[in-house]
Amino acid sequence: MPHPAAHTTAAHLRTIREQWGALLAAIETPPASREWPPRETRAFLNTLPDEALLVTDRAPLVLRDHPAPANLDALDAGRAVEQQVFDLADTLAAAVQRTTLDDPRHWAYQNPDAVTARAAAGSRAHGLHWACVYVEARVLDEDTTPEHDEAGRLVAAPFSPLPEWAQHEAARVARACEQRVARVVAADAITGTRPLPAPCPSCGGALVVVAAPAEPPVVTCRTGEACGADTGRDARGRRVWEWPACLPLLLADQQGRNGMPRAA
Repeated sequence: MPHPAAHTTAAHLRTIREQWGALLAAIETPPASREWPPRETRAFLNTLPDEALLVTDRAPLVLRDHPAPANLDALDAGRAVEQQVFDLADTLAAAVQRTTLDDPRHWAYQNPDAVTARAAAGSRAHGLHWACVYVEARVLDEDTTPEHDEAGRLVAAPFSPLPEWAQHEAARVARACEQRVARVVAADAITGTRPLPAPCPSCGGALVVVAAPAEPPVVTCRTGEACGADTGRDARGRRVWEWPACLPLLLADQQGRNGMPRAA
């Protein structure tokens, strides 16, 4: 049975994967005025071209040069998130991986002695998406029961269940990386007060977001004291999602206003 925090960690990893294309686009988009929240992706999100942005064939950020990135903050965030997720995959593989090299589920470590840079990178060469999928499978304790090989013989499980300490480390890294990606992708929250199209996840009431140039955004449910959301209250008794707890609500709003599918 998966760890109690496993599904939350998996949700953080899925958000990282789903928002990765927007973060890559932000690297090539000049940042706007430096106010809170930063609007690194606003130009891209508000002027989405007719053709799809081709990001699937790009090498991982940590494996390629960036001679003239338009947005250094977005690039730094992307490289940091990749590095942390790659390192996490290394850690989990060392703890529970029992697969052979020819198993497609196998996570290959870096090999500085390899002939080519791509081979030296190991599984990192496949990019952040694969690393997130690998970590999610380990967190959910997938492939941890004995299997039958091609000859029909019962063989040992390719992975062991993830120990408690590794579950906590995966949860910490996934949450921090999701927040760093979201700080770039959800940066289109305007200053002032405006309603969010999505209802309150608890009571279905109206949500509003308030943001000031030098303050992080806050999302409030207007139902009042009757709302039972699992979050804090403001001075008037209304449920409030402060930064960074409001990030999922802002991401859903951003995707909906730009014609993108909402994250699960």
